[in-house]
Amino acid sequence: MSKRPDNDIAFARRATLALAGLLLICLTYISPACAAGDLPTYLPKITPADFFPGADRFGPPQGDPPIAPVYRGDQLQGFVFLNSDFANSVGYSGKPIHLLAGIDPKGVITGIKLVDHKEPIVLVGIPEARIVAAVNSLIGKDMKPVASGAERPPQVDIVSGATVTVLVMGDSIVRAASKIIRGGRVGGGDGAAVSAALPPVIKTLDLEHSEVRDWEGLVGDGSIRRLHLSIGDINDAFAKSGSAAASQYPEPGEAGDTFIDLYVALVSAPTIGRSLLGEDGYRRLKDGLKPGQQAIVVAGNGAYSFKGSAYVRGGIFDRVEILQEGNSTRFRDRNHTRLGALDAVGAPEFKEIGLFVTPPEFTLDPTQPWQLQLLVQRSLGGRDKAFLTFDLGYALPDSYIRREQRTVTVPENAAPPASQATTAAAPPAEADEPLWMRIWRSSTVSIGITAFMLAALTGIFFFQNLLVRRPVLYTWVRRGYLVLVLVWLGWYANAQLSVVNVVTFTNALVTGFRWEFFLAAPLIFILWAATAGGLLFWGRGPFCGWLCPFGALQELTNTAAKWLKVPQITVPWGLHERLWPIKYIIFLGLFGLSLYSVDMAERFAEVEPFKTAIILKFSRSWPFVAYAVALLVIGLFIERFFCRYLCPLGAALAIPGRIRTFEWLRRWQECGSPCQRCAKECPVQSIHPEGHINVNECIYCMHCQELYYDDHRCPHMIQVRLKREKFAAMSSPTMRSGKGPATVITAGGKPVGASPTISPPPN
Repeated sequence: MSKRPDNDIAFARRATLALAGLLLICLTYISPACAAGDLPTYLPKITPADFFPGADRFGPPQGDPPIAPVYRGDQLQGFVFLNSDFANSVGYSGKPIHLLAGIDPKGVITGIKLVDHKEPIVLVGIPEARIVAAVNSLIGKDMKPVASGAERPPQVDIVSGATVTVLVMGDSIVRAASKIIRGGRVGGGDGAAVSAALPPVIKTLDLEHSEVRDWEGLVGDGSIRRLHLSIGDINDAFAKSGSAAASQYPEPGEAGDTFIDLYVALVSAPTIGRSLLGEDGYRRLKDGLKPGQQAIVVAGNGAYSFKGSAYVRGGIFDRVEILQEGNSTRFRDRNHTRLGALDAVGAPEFKEIGLFVTPPEFTLDPTQPWQLQLLVQRSLGGRDKAFLTFDLGYALPDSYIRREQRTVTVPENAAPPASQATTAAAPPAEADEPLWMRIWRSSTVSIGITAFMLAALTGIFFFQNLLVRRPVLYTWVRRGYLVLVLVWLGWYANAQLSVVNVVTFTNALVTGFRWEFFLAAPLIFILWAATAGGLLFWGRGPFCGWLCPFGALQELTNTAAKWLKVPQITVPWGLHERLWPIKYIIFLGLFGLSLYSVDMAERFAEVEPFKTAIILKFSRSWPFVAYAVALLVIGLFIERFFCRYLCPLGAALAIPGRIRTFEWLRRWQECGSPCQRCAKECPVQSIHPEGHINVNECIYCMHCQELYYDDHRCPHMIQVRLKREKFAAMSSPTMRSGKGPATVITAGGKPVGASPTISPPPN
């Protein structure tokens, strides 16, 4: 009954061995991916204020896994942690999603920042802002009840099309925060846990850190800070100040000319002092400074003098003021020493340089930020003047600061902190239940519907011979199934398989396989399991012809086009056969590219319109929508155009599909020689002119099986029917009595003589 070339089995064996060899080479020569980055790697990408308003610096990371304290001045605001250091954060791409999160000493999430990811749905598709907004719903959540088991883990908002990505991100934040709290590092409302996690820090100026550096190096690391104002900047500032009189007296000169170029440095720091003042100058300064005093160098060029002339008359430098934490001071002439030049290599020449020492009544903390405020005045023609101020912020680089932690002595009879007491009580099993288990439990309805659909499809395949004998019933069963796959499985449940899954799976085998990632999307996992089983029985047909939402969309739109009498194009066999390899070339290109860069391969996988048409439902930028619509429009004239020639997923499934065990598509000896009806009516032209079915291209639509049993369309079955009718006629009572006609007229109008011996035809 089956008509299959003899060399197919040998070809299948060669293809399988070639694929196995390719995978072996990949596993042998591809080095594992680098380990996930730790907290210090990502801290430079964010600022303390991203997590705690007003915070100005991070402390050194501490503990294992590390958390970084966040300060506002010397006041501890909370901590920042990296989710992937504490919990599994592998997303849809198979790579960790790295998020930094802030948590205050009481255990409340204060901020979340996405710092690194490789998620294809976010890289090309869903805006990253939507993903971040969903995860930000955790901000303000108190994690202490969750860590203790008093409350269920909070659920983040779901983003359609990126469910796995969002759930993994939210779950990793919750798990990480819970582990930190259970470890007693944060979460003690009375501050005891904070003291245990981070003893108080004392910061002092490091007087032992001393070296001589050039001007460029000092400016580069912030040891010297600069304020540059042009004449245009000053004129614009006075114009925006609201003073009409000040606007009438602009500064003379071109807008780009320098009004003042001001530099400030704290020379009481040994390295800065030795570099700018020279060895002798710094030694004299050091000997003259009283305890608690600091020294500042101010140097300037340009049309405006930062010294002015008031200090000559009244002994006060009224144009510069030092401010720190609400306190301020101006310098007098007794606090000032005029310098002719700066000693650092590469230092420019300055019009004026002043060395200022803070007065005894003002305490400047060199380890904390401070500002130099420049007063700019403008004469209004008479005695009236207008004033503006400009701030130059200064913060001493951390390399000049020494940090020491106080030792906290806890009495022997003191009670343990509340957070540590909390850890004594084991959290409920639900708190430590893997994310994929929670997802499966919450998706029981969707899983049940999918399982029913797969069971129904299995029944259709196992009892296909009964169904295809009833063409009308079969047609409505198939169309109804495709509508369900498109609307529910595709557009609603977003269960669209992709070549990205193949690339990700291969990469996971190379870099470290984890079932948790693949189990995080229940419907995708179930469909892949069903597709893998279908490959053994029927090849790629069950998925491509029945379970692919985009394939269903193509077939249904083409069915509508046929009903509207849209002309159908039959691709000449010679051209059609040469277009088949395109999808295999695309797949091999994506697979090879993934060996170099999975991220790049996932971007080029946009050759599949699945994400645009199914996952995002055409809600995307116009180039992607235009591409998907163009494929569907072509499919109105050439049924399943994308499936035939471009689909890399179909190519990926066709390769292992050659190892299928059963051949349930029946053929007659006459198929292909001379009959060509099945070949001409095959929706995807997967039947060769010689009559055999190319299983690499077959979508198992069973149209050829309808024809196989149809005794009004299949020439072989027509002959069988005619023989049966002849036998019935010859066996009738009329014929046996001799009163009937001696011949039987066939459908072709030719007489057939009665045979002395008549045997019934085969069924």
